[in-house]
Amino acid sequence: VVLTKEKVGEIIAIRVVKELKDCDVITLGIVLPSEVAKHVLPAVNVMFQAEDGVIGGGKKPADDTKDYRITNASGVCVDTLPGACFYDSQMAFTMMRGGHIDISVIGALQVDQEGNLASWLIPGKFVPGMGGAMDLIVGSKKVIVAMEHSSKGEKKFLKKCTLPLT
Repeated sequence: VVLTKEKVGEIIAIRVVKELKDCDVITLGIVLPSEVAKHVLPAVNVMFQAEDGVIGGGKKPADDTKDYRITNASGVCVDTLPGACFYDSQMAFTMMRGGHIDISVIGALQVDQEGNLASWLIPGKFVPGMGGAMDLIVGSKKVIVAMEHSSKGEKKFLKKCTLPLT
């Protein structure tokens, strides 16, 4: 059986969903981690928080109901659940730094056998900033790294990370 990149991402996202519990406040990183939201069962009551200032974001809405002002960290439109709240960037980072996030699901460029991760910089490539990854790693009660095992033929699980640590 040949697995496509999309199918591998779906399998990883479905596995992450098994870690979520009722009443968890969860931050989803970009790309693969953001796919987790669409696999949460309706019976599991969780709240997604985004560093761009929304708590209570949901899944990707139907095309005819998209509001382009409401996005997740990947810039993908999401709907909002009853009780959702919008706030500024300062409050979003207060949530992340203050221990108010139960689970952060993030991607990574590399993870090593000591549990270190590199997720924000490839030397020599333009990066507009480190984003909230470091705040999420330190401020979340639990961190789940959702990533593929390799990229472009290079292993992402290593004995020791070679990229700058998060």
